[in-house]
Amino acid sequence: MIVATTENMVGYKVKEVKGQVFGVVVRSRGLGGNIVAVLRSLMGGEIHEYTAMLEDSRKQALDRMVKNAADMGANAVVMMRFDGSSIGQSMTEVVAYGTAVIIEKL
Repeated sequence: MIVATTENMVGYKVKEVKGQVFGVVVRSRGLGGNIVAVLRSLMGGEIHEYTAMLEDSRKQALDRMVKNAADMGANAVVMMRFDGSSIGQSMTEVVAYGTAVIIEKL
């Protein structure tokens, strides 16, 4: 499955638009991870525990979006984007979304 952040891909043309697709992940760090993160935030710099959690969440959201597109019969996703937000004080939502299409080589 080809996933692109652009509307058009060089060397391909969109043959059919299948529709909107997305993958959603909601995560919360455990109490231990939150304590370590709070302590690190006091010193400044990157909080590796949260970075790893968000990277993993993006990969999982992307995988879910690709599965959604494949289930619709698409062979590509164009205009793919990520979005994220907080839910309460301890949860983070990550969404991968785009347009599922069938493309063919020119």
